[in-house]
Amino acid sequence: MSPEPTRPLHEDALGGESGVTVSKNEKISSFETDNLHILFRNSIIDNVNRFQKMKKVQLLKVGDHLKIITRKRYLDRIIALNGTPDIKIITGIRRSGKSQLMQAYIEYLKEHIDNINIIFIDFMDLAYEKMKEYHALHAYVEERYQEGKENYLFVDEVQMCPKFELAINSLYSKGKYDIYVTGSNAFLLSADLATLFTGRYIEIHVFPFSFEEYCQYHDDISDTDQLFDDYIIKGGLAGSYAYRTEKDRTNYIKEVYETIVTRDLVQKYTLPDTLVLQRLSEFLMDNISNLTSGNKVSQLLTANGTPTNHVTIGRYMKYLCNAFIFYDMKRYDIRGRKYLENSEKFYLCDSGIRYAILGSRNMDYGRVYENVVCIELLRRGYDVYVGKLYKKEIDFVVQRGSEKIYIQVSDNISGQDTFEREVSPLLQIRDAYPKILLARTRHDEYQYEGIRIIDIADWLLNRREE
Repeated sequence: MSPEPTRPLHEDALGGESGVTVSKNEKISSFETDNLHILFRNSIIDNVNRFQKMKKVQLLKVGDHLKIITRKRYLDRIIALNGTPDIKIITGIRRSGKSQLMQAYIEYLKEHIDNINIIFIDFMDLAYEKMKEYHALHAYVEERYQEGKENYLFVDEVQMCPKFELAINSLYSKGKYDIYVTGSNAFLLSADLATLFTGRYIEIHVFPFSFEEYCQYHDDISDTDQLFDDYIIKGGLAGSYAYRTEKDRTNYIKEVYETIVTRDLVQKYTLPDTLVLQRLSEFLMDNISNLTSGNKVSQLLTANGTPTNHVTIGRYMKYLCNAFIFYDMKRYDIRGRKYLENSEKFYLCDSGIRYAILGSRNMDYGRVYENVVCIELLRRGYDVYVGKLYKKEIDFVVQRGSEKIYIQVSDNISGQDTFEREVSPLLQIRDAYPKILLARTRHDEYQYEGIRIIDIADWLLNRREE
């Protein structure tokens, strides 16, 4: 029997009109092949798109590492000291941005000053390993001095050169260099500067990011309320902003903190162990803005299984403050106009550390806000004290030159009882100095009986009612 002739392919389930004649098996094979081509092509496109997105994310962090902002307050301060006959010493807690400030200032000098010779040494860079001996450091700088030019010397992480102060003091005595140094907080303490440097020196103290700087860094977010709430938790250690997960971010902050407590301070003061120091630090974090004394803390730690005494606690409190982890605020008797020595308050350098170490345990936002305000007042150059008036307390009495301000800090003052409790101490002060209540009002500034009521986020951003 002769084979059945092929039929023309008309419109059917396998295709449209065509003058080509193909068998049924050929049609199915072609259909499957086309579909495979389409699926393969779409898969390639999807993978390329996914790769491009991943590439953009990686470039954001690997290429740029971290977004750089201009820390204007500090840069203006250091610019104002240009050419003064002092050793300029940049201090601050680890990872607060000391090295970045030095680099920003170097760039400023290159752009604004002609006939300049910059000698830069970074002891974290292996290229300068041979200079980690003070005679070699001295010789290296002297060899690079250029007659007829303005010679600037910058030494980053200066503590990595043993006896560095001998080289720096010798170079300073020659009067040929404008000298700037940074160093680890535990080895370049404010308390040690007068001993280390025989010549004149000025300390430029760098804090972690302020809320204003945090907003500048996160300029892609316009919601101030969201930014404020995030800042309270994340804090101002900008290195942590590179991490995408909360776990990685808090681990970064923990490592910075633990390096200071369990390594730097132990090495600096030759401590036998870190348990008491760690327990003390955690206690102070948990009790920020509470009146504290060495006796009280030693009794509480001993009762909770960490034996110690008030002498050790007093000494360790000083060490933690020397390392810029905490700042201690003395009490001031407003009526008697005298300073009180029997107890003081301790404030943490950055709220992000508290959250990283303690989590949300005992998260009293009113006290955390008070901590943030205290550190901001120090940033702005105020001398800060805790006020006492009869049996009442004023959170802060601050002075800067002839300026004096009384400040109360609260969380929510929408309730009448809370509002009256917060303004009551301020109303009892009889002098004419300004009085401010900072709270999370989310409203424009207003006044009550001469007291300025300001939203805390607006105050931190320097927004003022004109």
